[in-house]
Amino acid sequence: MAQFRFKALEEVLNRQPLEVVREENLVSDYYGMMVFDQSKMKKYLSREAYKAVTDAIENGTTVDRKMADQVAQGMKAWAIENGATHYTHWFHPLTDGTAEKHDAFIVHGADGGVIESFSGNLLSQQEPDASSFPSGGIRQTFEARGYTAWDPTSPAFISETTLTIPTIFISYTGEALDYKTPLLRALQAVNKAATDVCQYFDKNVTSVQTNLGWEQEYFLIDEALVMARPDLVLTGRTLMGHSSSKDQQLADHYFSSIPTRANRFMQDVENEAYKLGIPVKTRHNEVAPNQFEFAPIYEEANLANDHNQLMMDIMQKIARKHKFRVLFHEKPFAGINGSGKHNNWSLSTNTGVNLYSPGKNPKMNLQFLTFVINTLQAVYDGQDLLRASILTASNAHRLGANEAPPSILSVFLGTEVSNMLDLMEEAVVDRKMTPDEKTALKLNIGRIPEIILDNTDRNRTSPFAFTGNRFEFRAIGSSANNASSLIVLNTLVANQLQKFKVAVDKLVEKGVKKDEAIFQVLKDLIISSKPIRFNGDGYSEEWVKEAKKRGLTNINNVPESLAAYLRPESLKLFKSNNVLNESEMKGRVEVEYEKFVMKIQIESRVLADIAINHIVPIAVEYQTILLENVKNQKEVFSPEEFEKLAGGRLELIREIGGHISAIKNLRKEMTDARARANKIENLVDRAKEYDKKVRPYLEQLREHIDKLELIVDNEKWPLPKYRELLFTR
Repeated sequence: MAQFRFKALEEVLNRQPLEVVREENLVSDYYGMMVFDQSKMKKYLSREAYKAVTDAIENGTTVDRKMADQVAQGMKAWAIENGATHYTHWFHPLTDGTAEKHDAFIVHGADGGVIESFSGNLLSQQEPDASSFPSGGIRQTFEARGYTAWDPTSPAFISETTLTIPTIFISYTGEALDYKTPLLRALQAVNKAATDVCQYFDKNVTSVQTNLGWEQEYFLIDEALVMARPDLVLTGRTLMGHSSSKDQQLADHYFSSIPTRANRFMQDVENEAYKLGIPVKTRHNEVAPNQFEFAPIYEEANLANDHNQLMMDIMQKIARKHKFRVLFHEKPFAGINGSGKHNNWSLSTNTGVNLYSPGKNPKMNLQFLTFVINTLQAVYDGQDLLRASILTASNAHRLGANEAPPSILSVFLGTEVSNMLDLMEEAVVDRKMTPDEKTALKLNIGRIPEIILDNTDRNRTSPFAFTGNRFEFRAIGSSANNASSLIVLNTLVANQLQKFKVAVDKLVEKGVKKDEAIFQVLKDLIISSKPIRFNGDGYSEEWVKEAKKRGLTNINNVPESLAAYLRPESLKLFKSNNVLNESEMKGRVEVEYEKFVMKIQIESRVLADIAINHIVPIAVEYQTILLENVKNQKEVFSPEEFEKLAGGRLELIREIGGHISAIKNLRKEMTDARARANKIENLVDRAKEYDKKVRPYLEQLREHIDKLELIVDNEKWPLPKYRELLFTR
């Protein structure tokens, strides 16, 4: 077994970086070449078909079948000219990835030949088998029918030789079975609510768009070493492994020179991303060894999320060409930083105004403060839902460590913005203000651009930080679909903006001037949301105690966190905003419980197998060698000499024996605990049992295996060690 490890190491050390396939032209010359964007539509569609699609994108109108036929013909012509032979509806089921089924353009003719064909019906709707995708009981196994429907707001693209059409995925009865459907609904909800509030400040605002700029962290490990680790292959993380003597203590990997092989991988990824219109801007080394990051320019949230899912797929494909494997698991290596997917989130109007950027006058700054304060209240009210949207079996390993935001939700605003809210809180706005008071308040608000100027840094310990013109939700896991958190965040903000407008309108109806009404409601929100504001160290024990005093929740286990979705007020929130009905919500929560159970179940099975079939035999073999050595020493040396020489060896033999016995016992106990948990019919109770009774064995077994790693002869240890996985390039 150890030979497999050393063969993998030899293969890595002898491997040469692949040459990057460089594009001859500037990026601007081929950017988006494989995307059926508006420039392509103008060329391949009639004027009426082009207008039908752009109206659908900008105004949410429906493309009728006649226009869909014209779009399909133009799309097919463009795709075939660019080498496409197949088409697929591409969607985001409730799994950890995307789904697609490829169909050839060809249809059989009467003469026995074939012709290329693609109709509006095929573009608009497909009927994939829905029985095997998770639905949480919405669909039964024997009910195969599900539907994918074209999403015109996210342009079609060509992936290799396949025309790929972004779609939603719904059941035969209309319930959402994916991430995109509720995301689109949540984006529409916040569009409507934010537009209504913007009307207080600018009547020209007719729509509000959600923007997303994601930052994708990942590990890049040589393929040969990954294949020598069954735990990495099957679970995406190392279930055992003693820390390397040197890892990230010196922070010398962070922003350092990118290793040659990794850099060439990145260049190839970027080339493919640019062809698909993904605006990748940044690449760099992250904190942990062999950890890196890609980040794009921000885009409309639905498109940005599609691009992130597509980017992850591109990275995995390109990695194999370079003999790498990409690890998106949130915590693939114990003891060093895990990976996140920071979401930079903002709202902007059709007039080009970022609602989280200070304006040039008191009126625009009042609008800025209105959206900041309402977002604060939304996060405060929805802290448990936001946590549920990001706390998974894999992300639970990362959150709360001194590398990622804690499980306590808080918002960092910075000193200056916090001081501004304190000034507003102190202002007299619950009665009619005097002219002097109005002037003073307007003067303070007018200072916002000046005080924001040097306040764009972020608090890395905050899960939700204001960074000058956007909020950064830093707690999302690197393997997650961004839509999960975006659905919750946008729904919460939409709901809060609706409540804000109702409160302001009621005061106006009572004769309060509009600006005074806005100030009065904002003051109440500043006071009520104050517990969520925190500018200090989110990793400190003092903050845990302070958060408890403030009444903030601190839930760090997945089953308990998921329960927040099913509270009556949560079900009402999503239903009233037309994002998810009760059936859809219960279904997807059941899917999350299932995923949690299955991931812990798989990890426990994999660890049990490795422990008994890889580790114990090697430990026994090494123990036998030591025993033979002691036996030979006893025959050669006098009793006095033997006692001096063999004492340490005997102690080591006993220590190895103790670890072997513990591994065998713990493995049996874990298997028995898993069997008991599997008999529990109620899924929520089964998840809790796995969390409390099965999962702890993973760490207990690991402790003994990691100690054996330090004892057993390095030449015999069967699995690549951390120092090899993280530093062999």
